[in-house]
Amino acid sequence: MAPQTGSTEKEAKPISAFPQHLTWEEIKIHNGRGQSQQQWLVIDRNVYDVSTFSKLHPGGSRVISHYAGQDATDAFVAFHSDKALVRKYLKSLLIGELAPDQPSFESNKKKSLLEDFRELRCTIEKMGLLKPSYTFFFMIFLHLLVLDIASWLMIWYFGISLVPFLVGMAFFTTAQIQMGWFQHDLGHCSVFRKPKWNRLLQIIVINVLKGLPASWWNHLHNQHHAKPNCFRKDPDLNMHPLLFSLGKTLSVELGKKKKKFMPYNYQHKYFILLAPLALVPFFQLSIFYFAIKRKKWLLHATCNVNQSLFNDWFTGHLNFQIEHHLFPTMPRHNYWKAAPLVKALCDKHGIEYKSKTLLGAFVDILHSLKESGEHWLEAYLHG
Repeated sequence: MAPQTGSTEKEAKPISAFPQHLTWEEIKIHNGRGQSQQQWLVIDRNVYDVSTFSKLHPGGSRVISHYAGQDATDAFVAFHSDKALVRKYLKSLLIGELAPDQPSFESNKKKSLLEDFRELRCTIEKMGLLKPSYTFFFMIFLHLLVLDIASWLMIWYFGISLVPFLVGMAFFTTAQIQMGWFQHDLGHCSVFRKPKWNRLLQIIVINVLKGLPASWWNHLHNQHHAKPNCFRKDPDLNMHPLLFSLGKTLSVELGKKKKKFMPYNYQHKYFILLAPLALVPFFQLSIFYFAIKRKKWLLHATCNVNQSLFNDWFTGHLNFQIEHHLFPTMPRHNYWKAAPLVKALCDKHGIEYKSKTLLGAFVDILHSLKESGEHWLEAYLHG
């Protein structure tokens, strides 16, 4: 059908039907809840309507929906390596921009901290710390295959008597844990520069070698990184009765409600999350200690596990928990290079940069489990 006489390209754009300038108050209303079911979010002062697109979002609908009514700039930058490609899809979703009198940041964010963080990310990109080493990841993949094959050869050659069985189990368990770390790298698209190659190899590692669906893991883990430690938004917290210890405040609240989950209480500035991610034979354990203040996308405080060749290998380099959550697509072999820069940023803004021994972190978990369990039980019985 031919266009009507007098129509212009500008009139054909959907943005003309929406207000050009928007305020934060207007944006916060469109969070997908309440009377308005629309989902708006802000990226670099531009406002986008993702109500329909969220269902088609490659990273999962919930990831993008979690930022409805909020500024998603830092999350957008952190999750997307090929930003030029993604921005092509954003053009059709653009509905306006922040009014000139509106600040670029939400009122609950510290402007100087976010500006310094974004400058730090530019520095890290210029240093090439987001580029993977193919040799490093080839050796990682090779060694986990060797361990896996050795476990089966041990049983095949020596039989199923006690000693061969235990040795084979040790090889197999170690291989499975290392596969988990490697597929974690692939899920964050930090092994190859092209996302499709990361996805393909991830399917081979987690689907074929581990027997778990990659789509399920990505759906949950993307949400975890988008909203770490936020109830109802971070799926990792949904499993906290089995894996997590929540500290005194939340343990008491949880005990009083006698529920598996509880809504996030905005009055509590801090909570403790102590989680052993993998408890397997021979104490192959990865430990992460969090004390996170709820500041969208920037950790107020957290704790690494000290660096060593063993700790790096043992935890899949996730002993650099601070750096990993700030730069989720960074290849793991570059965390140690980024750590001094992150520490300098923390020192500048008075944020404590903690790092503990592997044993010390494990002891913290045991103490926290005991303390939180006592608080929960007391609140459950007498709250």
